[in-house]
Amino acid sequence: MIFFDLDGTLVDHRSAVLETIGRIVRAAPNATAPPEELVTLWWTLEARHMREYLTGQCSFAEHHRRRLRSFLPVLGEPVPEDPGLLDAWIAERYLTVFEESWRCYPDVQPCLEALKRLPRGPRLAVLTNGDPAQQRAKLARFGLHEYFEAVLTPTELGAAKPAAYAAACRHLRTDPAQAVNVGDMLESDVNAAALAGLTGIWLDRGIDFVTGGPSPTADETVLRIERLTDLPDHLAGVAR
Repeated sequence: MIFFDLDGTLVDHRSAVLETIGRIVRAAPNATAPPEELVTLWWTLEARHMREYLTGQCSFAEHHRRRLRSFLPVLGEPVPEDPGLLDAWIAERYLTVFEESWRCYPDVQPCLEALKRLPRGPRLAVLTNGDPAQQRAKLARFGLHEYFEAVLTPTELGAAKPAAYAAACRHLRTDPAQAVNVGDMLESDVNAAALAGLTGIWLDRGIDFVTGGPSPTADETVLRIERLTDLPDHLAGVAR
């Protein structure tokens, strides 16, 4: 069984966010900070409020509203009291451009096709902390749904990563010792999966997903690949 992370692994989430919010801040005449500071602030707010969503403190829609309540004053815009107006701002000014900015990494489909051609091709699933509707929309956009038997999120499992690893194995009736998790984040996709009994494989795309800086330094025991197309060669005796 191979679980794939989605954002930063299959789809370039970071670039889509930065492109989207970059357009918004460059068109803000009353902003109180330079565009680059506003982009950094948005990214910081996304991380903060996404954690609140994942720990059950708020809904997915509310995590967007919380971002806006902190961001709009710096953007130089009033903060509506009506949650519906905040939702409309997100839908009309953010999500429309964000969804247009999604890009699938070029190594994804070749990897999945290669796995499908293996004599004993492994079962494949997506395991993501993202919103289920949005994540399925990304897979549909790029024709990736057909490769996976399941798309698992905190909504289906009742838990986010790292607790989701054990939950996902139970959900798909697979032994963690025979399961692999592939992702771009060393701690949450690789080390946390290993603690849950899976084999973690680090997809090192040369950038830290959170900071945008260089990749972190991994212990020499970590299984590391630079391209998803390298994955099939790392699977012997691991995933069934």
